[in-house]
Amino acid sequence: MIEKTVSSILCKKHLTIAVAESCTGGLIASRLTDIPGSSHYFVAGIVAYANEAKIGCLGIKKETIKKFGAVSLQAAMVMAQNVRHLFGANIGLAVTGIAGPDGGSPAKPVGTVFISVCLGHRTYFKKYFFRGSRIQIKKLAKNAALELLKECLT
Repeated sequence: MIEKTVSSILCKKHLTIAVAESCTGGLIASRLTDIPGSSHYFVAGIVAYANEAKIGCLGIKKETIKKFGAVSLQAAMVMAQNVRHLFGANIGLAVTGIAGPDGGSPAKPVGTVFISVCLGHRTYFKKYFFRGSRIQIKKLAKNAALELLKECLT
C-alpha cells in the first residue's frame, strides 16, 4: 500500500504534510490518516471544491483562475505552496482536476488532473489524463498523488 510507504518515509525523515484537495474530495487525507500514528506527520487537509474556496482558503488569485482555470498547473502549484505555508508543514500536496462525468472541454477533458508537491523551496508537478468513471478517476488521482509524493521524498 502506497500510503504505508509514504507514511514510513515521512516518519523516518521527521517531515509533516498538509494537503489541498479538489477533485479527490478528501481521499488523500483519508488514506494518509488511515495509518496508525499519522498524527506524527499529517497536519491538516482542505477540500476546496468551489473556486471561492480555492481563492478564499488557499489564496489562489482570481486572475490565475480566470487566465488558467481552477484545473491547471498554476492552480495546483499555488494550492500546494499555500497549504504548506498555511499549516506550517514541511510538505504541501495538492490535486485539482475534472472527475466527470461532466465539466470537461476539448482543452481539458474529463480525467484531466494536475498534482503538485511543494517540498522546501521546490515545487514539483505532473499532469495526468485518467479514464474511467468519476469514482475511478478520483481513486486514480489519489494514487498518482501519493506516488508523486513518494518520488519527491526518495
